[in-house]
Amino acid sequence: MARLEGLRIRVATGLGAGYAPIAPGTAGSLVGLVLVWTLWRWGGHSAVLVGAAVVAALGWWSAGAAATRFGKRDPGQVVVDEVAGQMVSLLFLAPTATALISGFLLFRLFDIWKPFPVRRLEKLPAASGIMTDDLMAAVYANLVQQALSWGFPGFWGNA
Repeated sequence: MARLEGLRIRVATGLGAGYAPIAPGTAGSLVGLVLVWTLWRWGGHSAVLVGAAVVAALGWWSAGAAATRFGKRDPGQVVVDEVAGQMVSLLFLAPTATALISGFLLFRLFDIWKPFPVRRLEKLPAASGIMTDDLMAAVYANLVQQALSWGFPGFWGNA
């Protein structure tokens, strides 16, 4: 049982990214960027979509246990929500430098700003509150990215 809890903590902390001394959420987002780029190279949009779904599911599985372990509602060390959110923010976009950078910045903006209903979702219990606010912020970031890609198709990387 202790091994399973340890695995849940490793997943929740983004394989250690959540222990970054400064801006652990940003470190988790960087893990998400690397995953998007890697999965895109292996299998394009389908691989990124499946990867984002798997990371989100693992987030729900691990975040609540980690919150209990760290004794906080949404501990800073838990960054699997940022990993999943960053991946969702880049769905259906080719990982060009422009798309990756703007997707990173937009996701961080919406995650910190928390426009409606992001802040409200954050108040859901346990893993749902940890995960859903970041996923909603990611949807906002993705919608902005998609709109920009229509206006600048070759530049933004909608492939």
